[in-house]
Amino acid sequence: MRKLLKVFFSQTLIVILLILVQAGVILFAMAKLQEHSRLITGLFILVTAVAVILVVNTDKNPAYKMSWLIPMMVFPVFGGMLYLFLQTQGITRKFFRRVRKIDRSLMSTVPEDPAILDEIREAYPERYNIVSYCGRNPDVGYKAFKNTDVKYYSMGEPCWHDMLDELEKAEKYIFLEYFIIERGEMWDSILEILKRKAAQGVDVRVMYDGVGSLVQMPRSYPRELLRYGIKCKAFVPLVPFLSTMQNNRDHRKIMVIDGKVAFNGGINLADEYINKKRVLGMWKDTAVRLTGDAAYSFTLIFLQLWQLTEQQAADPRLLKPKWDYKARSGGYVMPYADVPNDDFQVGEYVYLDIINKARSYVHITTPYLILDHEMMTALVNAARSGIDVKIIIPSVADHWYAFYVALDYAKELISKGIEVYEYSPGFIHAKNFVSDGELAVVGSINLDYRSLFLHFECATWMLNTEAVGAVEEDFLATLKDCRRLTGEALRARPLWKRVISAVLRIFAPLM
Repeated sequence: MRKLLKVFFSQTLIVILLILVQAGVILFAMAKLQEHSRLITGLFILVTAVAVILVVNTDKNPAYKMSWLIPMMVFPVFGGMLYLFLQTQGITRKFFRRVRKIDRSLMSTVPEDPAILDEIREAYPERYNIVSYCGRNPDVGYKAFKNTDVKYYSMGEPCWHDMLDELEKAEKYIFLEYFIIERGEMWDSILEILKRKAAQGVDVRVMYDGVGSLVQMPRSYPRELLRYGIKCKAFVPLVPFLSTMQNNRDHRKIMVIDGKVAFNGGINLADEYINKKRVLGMWKDTAVRLTGDAAYSFTLIFLQLWQLTEQQAADPRLLKPKWDYKARSGGYVMPYADVPNDDFQVGEYVYLDIINKARSYVHITTPYLILDHEMMTALVNAARSGIDVKIIIPSVADHWYAFYVALDYAKELISKGIEVYEYSPGFIHAKNFVSDGELAVVGSINLDYRSLFLHFECATWMLNTEAVGAVEEDFLATLKDCRRLTGEALRARPLWKRVISAVLRIFAPLM
């Protein structure tokens, strides 16, 4: 039943249905309105022309524009009218204006420490620009911190156990924000603690994505949790009709406890992420735990979307912990988030900054490999400059179309000197970047258009922390369980598979 629901609400099915509607409209026009064929043809041309002009004049990524222009030309009614419909929804524009207003208000409550910026500029001058970009721009506002210990998790199981331990220590609040929450051993064990903590007076809030958890949670689940004193929201639940909001999903993974401890990474709260349920073989995922000053940033990132539906927002400074924590290790930590429909592609910019400034190596793990021109150019230029660029992707697919496109990109990358590996035991869901033994990013941000441009995302940027070495050690250990892809093998795939990959690549930005 769940599989049927996933198919029924999938974007692929919606597109197919719309194409059928397009065909029906054309056939109806031909059969019933022959005397008005010129008028109908003129209207089709006008709709397409207006849509094309709007697409060309937007400030979106060029590949994203192209993926709209092609269906507009092939299916003028479907392509043109769909684009116009999606771009003229006042409710969506109002929604994002409110997001930006809340974001500015929240992040402005964290004063920037000039001493940290000065230290980074002096000791790591090539890293200064990205920290300054994120911290000093009021529309971004993410600050770098010291006095933070970071623990890296190379698999979901140990992360889950530490989550349970930290939840037991909560005294004031527990905030959870996840793309997927699903009933099972992992969520049930967490929920038992949440119930007890809520009964003790701890402020417990849970938010999950309304589409990501569509078939996992009933629509009434927020009311069910409220009976236990747990505040719960589904972020923009699915509605029967198309809306751009169905594209802009909450893909973040955040657990923050009292503003003192925070978990972030690729791990959702479902049993496959801890290998209690095998759906695609071994499921490898990663996360980090922050303890110290940087953890409070995830309180603010959580509130960005939580407060969208609140009538009166609480003062976030009341949630800031008052404690005298002394980190055992050094380095700098910058939690950050990305918001769609603005002029700041923070997720991609951080990745590009790592690639462009690498001196020795860049090692990447990602479940999806769907690259825009800027990312492809940066990776190729790095490899041609003598940088060791290695990428690990899954050997099995959770979305077949994304997998086919990934192999096409992999073939191109390999031809230009980049090593691409498949994780043989199963599915790798980790979103990691690590470079030069001093810089790493772990978070929820994939290497595809949806993550980089359409979803709400978050990640943890780490400079010269102990966890950076752990990320690199994990990458090298994971390579031993991988099979290196070759251009010859990818070119030897059956012709029909190569054709499907090539065709799907045209529409990659819309996947």
